[in-house]
Amino acid sequence: MLENTIIKLEDKDALRNITNLSTFGANKEEQLFNVALELCITWVNRVLFIKLLEAQLYKYHKGNKDYLFLNSKLVFDFDELSNLFFQVLAEKPESRRNHIQEKFSKVPYLNSSLFERIELERQTINISELDNRLQLPLSNSSVLKDDKGKRKVGTLPTLQYLFEFLDAYDFTSEGGEEIQEENKNLINASVLGLIFEKINGYKDGSFFTPGFVTMYMCKETIRRSVLQKFNDTKGWQCDTIDSLYNKIEDKKDANKIINSLHICDPAVGSGHF
Repeated sequence: MLENTIIKLEDKDALRNITNLSTFGANKEEQLFNVALELCITWVNRVLFIKLLEAQLYKYHKGNKDYLFLNSKLVFDFDELSNLFFQVLAEKPESRRNHIQEKFSKVPYLNSSLFERIELERQTINISELDNRLQLPLSNSSVLKDDKGKRKVGTLPTLQYLFEFLDAYDFTSEGGEEIQEENKNLINASVLGLIFEKINGYKDGSFFTPGFVTMYMCKETIRRSVLQKFNDTKGWQCDTIDSLYNKIEDKKDANKIINSLHICDPAVGSGHF
């Protein structure tokens, strides 16, 4: 994909539109590589995010395969991948073009800046301009297997290779007690969060928060809120959850107090809930 992007940047002489070109390198070769790399990172970030979204939709809908939309049957070229970015995920269903609306009817609208074109895309090329015909040779140690479980050989178009590679991993589980139907290595939000931090986080000033930290934050925040709500409502002075538990006699009344609480993402957007 990186080579493909460099070729298209050269073909279009796209570097001429970049206002701060010197920040990408001291010569044209460096500039081409770094601009192409930033574009590819942006595109792959989107694809990984979509893969996580697809996995959660699939899990939530009890394994309904209608929610598996990131594959080469539906997204068969880079132009269609661009449509998925900007005409599907960035558009409310009622605003989508008819054929797009029908094809991706199971895909929700995401009000996310991730699916807005970055300035570099506006100045250079869109992912739709990449060459769909370029083939990649499969690695000798590829995780891709055929229907009989044998390692695939030969070549695949870049986009199909990417989708099949991602599909070789399990994005749905969180490493708990769930039984996996297929023997796939697990990749969950925590793993990707660490990868995103290494790629993007430091330059943006954002850092991935591990699950055990957000679990502690959520637990402490919710417990304090529950204690305060009961103490304010009942005039009690409980200072621990255990003392509150021992104080409760009417469960229906306690449920009313619990249900009156409102919680707005105590994990403050970290991705853990």
